[in-house]
Amino acid sequence: MSRPTVARVELAALRHNYQLAKRRHGSKALAVVKANAYGHGAIACARALAPEADGFAVAAIEEALALRAAGIRTPILLLEGFFDTSELGQIVRERLWTAVHHRWQVEALVAARLAAPLTVWLKLDSGMHRVGLSPREFAVAYERLRASGNVADIVLMTHFARADEANCGATLEQIAAFRAATKGLAGEVSLSNSAAVLGWPQARGDWARPGILLYGAHPFAASDPSTAGLKPVMQLESKIIAVRELARGEPIGYGARYVAERGIRVGVVACGYADGYPRAAGTGTPVRIDGHPSHLLGRVSMDMLTVDLTDLPYAGVGSSVELWGKGVPAGAVAAHAGTIPYELFCNVKRARFNYVDGD
Repeated sequence: MSRPTVARVELAALRHNYQLAKRRHGSKALAVVKANAYGHGAIACARALAPEADGFAVAAIEEALALRAAGIRTPILLLEGFFDTSELGQIVRERLWTAVHHRWQVEALVAARLAAPLTVWLKLDSGMHRVGLSPREFAVAYERLRASGNVADIVLMTHFARADEANCGATLEQIAAFRAATKGLAGEVSLSNSAAVLGWPQARGDWARPGILLYGAHPFAASDPSTAGLKPVMQLESKIIAVRELARGEPIGYGARYVAERGIRVGVVACGYADGYPRAAGTGTPVRIDGHPSHLLGRVSMDMLTVDLTDLPYAGVGSSVELWGKGVPAGAVAAHAGTIPYELFCNVKRARFNYVDGD
């Protein structure tokens, strides 16, 4: 019998969320499966989406090559582009698409001798100021790439810094900057990440790039009506392995961060920060035990955490514990830990992954 910490991944929910993104955006969509599909397993997720996905997006070429080796033939975009000119030959051979976001990449692509022209996603810095060509150099780079003979198609793209903040004027400013910088340039456009797909119809274009919403978590700090219909894809589960009864005034766990205010029953759960559960989550963080609501008590340790069983007299050793999933939104856990669902999912490790397909 193995340790009972399990990440259950529902692939039907993943497909549901992808279709929801396409309906909301009204056009094609690249399923973003970078960082091992946000911790959900890139190969399993890509295979589940491949029959209907318009394409995939990853951070770098090694992630794309792993998908190709697994039989994924759909277009794959390298969101960070190439890191060295030596990658260009592989990009051509594997029929990958590449972002171009810096002058050196433009120069490298113009100078390259390629066996076939590439599809380039030319990235504009419309206000995030992380990567992307400035508005003043964007059109010049576009024309140079067009004239080089090394580029077949150019998709015009940008990325939003604050689309996850509803009603934030910065997103409208970025949209306006993008429209101005790309005016008169032929090509498909892509502006929308998950937050823009859900909350910014003004950003719609030819391609959406849904990421976190694919996995059933929304990108907004607070609940938003636009997130209705999303289905959680991962359910992190474990079991109670011990039960303790504490009297009023007795502490529990490292640092005695929780001291019983009354006589309580405490369940010890086989999951901790070495499994990816956030150490910063503390007393009050929600869980469900045998389907009933409860919460954490005290500090999360490396392999274990403790939960309140006081009002659940039938719960005990062997009881199931949902740490996040259908009954415990990952966003609620993240809020208690001072982080975001993205980080929760990406940090899951040591858990056994159980992939379930079917409605």
